[in-house]
Amino acid sequence: MVSAEIMHGGKRAVDRCDLLGVAPFSDMEGGLYRGYLTPAYDAALREVGGWMQEAGMLVRRDPAANLVGRYEGTTPGAPALMIASHIDSVRDGGHYDGPLGIMLGIECVAALHGAGKRMPFAIEVYAFGDEEGSRFPAAMLTSRAVAGTLDRQALEIADRAGVALADSGVDTASYLDAARRPEELIAYLEAHIEQGPVLEADGLAVGTVTGIAAQLRYRIEVRGMAGHAGTTAMRLRRDALAGAAAMVLAVEQAARHDDGDAVATVGVLEAKPGAANVIPGAVSFTVDVRSGDEDRRDRVAQEILARLAEIAAARELECDIERIHDLPASPCDAGLMELMDAALEDAGQPVRRLVSGAGHDAMNLAAICPTAMLFIRCTDGISHNPAEHVTAEDTAIALAVMLRFIERLGETCV
Repeated sequence: MVSAEIMHGGKRAVDRCDLLGVAPFSDMEGGLYRGYLTPAYDAALREVGGWMQEAGMLVRRDPAANLVGRYEGTTPGAPALMIASHIDSVRDGGHYDGPLGIMLGIECVAALHGAGKRMPFAIEVYAFGDEEGSRFPAAMLTSRAVAGTLDRQALEIADRAGVALADSGVDTASYLDAARRPEELIAYLEAHIEQGPVLEADGLAVGTVTGIAAQLRYRIEVRGMAGHAGTTAMRLRRDALAGAAAMVLAVEQAARHDDGDAVATVGVLEAKPGAANVIPGAVSFTVDVRSGDEDRRDRVAQEILARLAEIAAARELECDIERIHDLPASPCDAGLMELMDAALEDAGQPVRRLVSGAGHDAMNLAAICPTAMLFIRCTDGISHNPAEHVTAEDTAIALAVMLRFIERLGETCV
């Protein structure tokens, strides 16, 4: 059983996520969409910044427009434990994917501040601005900037409306100054809904994450010949959309035939010119391939690319393939996993370890410090969907585990 104070903190974290799910913190009528550097994003940062201040933190925005709250340790200027997740959302998303980890970080600091307690290290709560890539055509811009792994060329991008990142409210000349040095951080902690069914199937509220699966993502451009839908004979057509449809099925088949943990997804597809009476002359789509094993991921990806080339040749189509993400598997730190397991036991929870098939900002911070993640059960494993749901009871358990993790980490610094 968790204390009344912890239960209150867990419920408040959920309630705050729900508050952020509606206007003015969403730019989508009747649902949640909070893209990076949108009006909803700015409103959310102002609201969350106020909560950070109430919890006892000094608050700032870094050059990448991440929100940062710092709670000093027993020694001012000491290296920090970073507790973080992302504040942006997918289009028509759920309330908890990302923000819940931030709210739990704030609750950890609020509990320490309320008890008048400081750790041997500082605690910094980050609200990363762009994990989902739902506005600009690149994901995790802001955590990559903080990790110092972002190429300046990646900042030369624009959103679907043609608005450049440089014209969206950030100074791209100083953007990379958001980078942190390894000596400034002792560890990274991220709490996140599982986005899968494992914890629920096992009847568990929380679990220790062992690492994040390797990912590959491609942008595919298929070109044929546009023509009149009523006057172009079927045998003469070079229909880019029909070819792309065959390619989408080939993507699915390659992953199904793998007989392992590999998954492949076509998440975006756009046909041009997009008229009912015109044969599509061009189609663009994305392919996302993931596996806990990089070799398996790469084998499936190569099979997919070979099949796309075969289909294009058979249908007399041109097919350009651009790799836009290549993220290696990112294991969590072994020592921090042990601390997390011990914190689970301290909170009266069974120890359960599981891998993350979804990508998280933690995989970028691993470049500069040890990382740990805690998964929280979500109803039916649903995420990236308005039906996304967590309970206040599970969130309170997660808060109790995180506080014990922080205390145990402090003990290692003595």
